[in-house]
Amino acid sequence: MENETTIAYIGLGSNLGDRAGNLLLAVRGLMESGMTVNRLSAIYETEPVGVSHHGLYLNMVAEVHTSNITPSQMLARMIRVEYLLGRRHKFLQAPRTADLDLLFYGDVQIETEFLKVPHKSVHRRKFVLVPLAELAPHLIHPVVNKSIEALLQEVEDLSNVRRWDPNSDAVENESIHSTDDTQFTAQTSSSKS
Repeated sequence: MENETTIAYIGLGSNLGDRAGNLLLAVRGLMESGMTVNRLSAIYETEPVGVSHHGLYLNMVAEVHTSNITPSQMLARMIRVEYLLGRRHKFLQAPRTADLDLLFYGDVQIETEFLKVPHKSVHRRKFVLVPLAELAPHLIHPVVNKSIEALLQEVEDLSNVRRWDPNSDAVENESIHSTDDTQFTAQTSSSKS
């Protein structure tokens, strides 16, 4: 009997430490846990939604192909990846090194105490819809019966979502280091006199 492949979509986010590095390590963790990562969206820098004290997030979506892995098994593997990347608390409104959410698992609909598929907030979150629309604009949300593209056009979330430019972080870090060097040089010069 041939294994049936299911296409699933996973949202990835990070707002602590090396945000881009955390996303890449999370993708690697998904691959090492038996999922085939077929495609990745671009990385987007996004405003936190529902909280004001968090730094900017980096978000992306991964399209994965799975065989013989149930949604519950996927969730367990995703939680393990989060844990390995330093996340210890899975509660809302906490900053995180890595946050992985199972957005869709084929057209399956599940609602248990621990897992809801499709993810309950997919259609309300611009930071999910923008990268998801990049990969699967015509994917139909099985609960609201609309395409991802249509949901993105209708979303009421007005938070800023922009394609991440890794060079902007490099320029920012460079200016921080040059400021530190200038201060260090000034302190060294004054201590020598």
